[in-house]
Amino acid sequence: MKSVRDIDVNGKTLFIRVDYNLPMDDQGNITDDNRIRATLELLTYLIDKKAKLVIASHLGRPKGGRDEKFSLKPAAVRLSELLNMPVAFADDCIGEAVNKQVQALEPGQILMLENLRFHDEEKKNDPEFAKALADLCDVYVNNAFAVSHRDQASVTGITKYAKSSAAGFLLEKEVRSYYDSVEHPKKPLVVVIGGAKVSSKLAALENMLKFVDCMMIGGAMANTFLAANGVDTKGSMIEADLLKTASDIMAHAKEKGIDLLLPVDLVVAERFDKNAESRTVSLDDIPDGWMALDIGPESAKKFANVIANAGTIVWNGPMGVFEMDRFAAGTQTLADAIAESSAFSVVGGGDTGLAAKQCGITEKISYISTGGGAFLHMMEGKVLPGVAALE
Repeated sequence: MKSVRDIDVNGKTLFIRVDYNLPMDDQGNITDDNRIRATLELLTYLIDKKAKLVIASHLGRPKGGRDEKFSLKPAAVRLSELLNMPVAFADDCIGEAVNKQVQALEPGQILMLENLRFHDEEKKNDPEFAKALADLCDVYVNNAFAVSHRDQASVTGITKYAKSSAAGFLLEKEVRSYYDSVEHPKKPLVVVIGGAKVSSKLAALENMLKFVDCMMIGGAMANTFLAANGVDTKGSMIEADLLKTASDIMAHAKEKGIDLLLPVDLVVAERFDKNAESRTVSLDDIPDGWMALDIGPESAKKFANVIANAGTIVWNGPMGVFEMDRFAAGTQTLADAIAESSAFSVVGGGDTGLAAKQCGITEKISYISTGGGAFLHMMEGKVLPGVAALE
């Protein structure tokens, strides 16, 4: 990828694709501005270089055109506060009025466009829409790792029409952290995979067996592996159609001499409810009808001991229903072990990033990805379309 650092941007208009898909409350107030903060390094660099900045993003999933609750105006206001300078706002992302606002920009000034997804053509990667976006700039910059696994107009389509395209700092950092942690890691490489479904991470599980020294599986997806090992998981969620696949993955790991660790005890509950009766049990002692909602303390301790000796750690997926206090202990123990480790640690975004934040360890992680889906895409061994488009 060409880096934006390699381009003389003085006086040029840059179209910067960011990920400002921010969480907001019912009143339209931003509840977490980390995605804006993650772009400040690039923006301040470009402002100092006297570039003219046109910032574009999507927000939410508006259906059938404009919807004020998905407006990016609050993001423009927050960015203005963080940069301590004016950020102009356009009521659309293409059209004559937008063209005039872009042409009026002076070096060092910023214009934020309205939500790209107010146009259905964005998700459809419509060529005319992509060209209209490209016509706004001299240089296209992708700084939105979190959407780089999507083949959309502002991610891939625009590169076919922009005069020049480059990667922003955040995209570079994300891609580098993946290769440093997975394909060129300090050994041993320990991967912790959790979350709800094997099906959503099947390709990642299979691909990671090419690289890992140890793989630990927790969360609800561990139930399918336990069931494949002959454990009666009672009322726990399993994917019956993937029992053979789980067996094959375990057999493949054994063949390659990879330690594949599963829970040895579980925290189970009579129903999926934060107030449900719960208890810690061994694998052969799950009450009829009860379900596993967290790994047990022995499992957490076993996982933590392995993490203590890791050279590199990749964590994607919580160990249980961490949103409920009663079922957060396994995730907390794992998080604390990662935080205390001297290993290079990478956390795949999405729910895992939220778990790391809830567990209070974000400052002790080497790198927390801003994109769960894009990070998982790379764990599957796939090239990100948004990255390929820049090559």
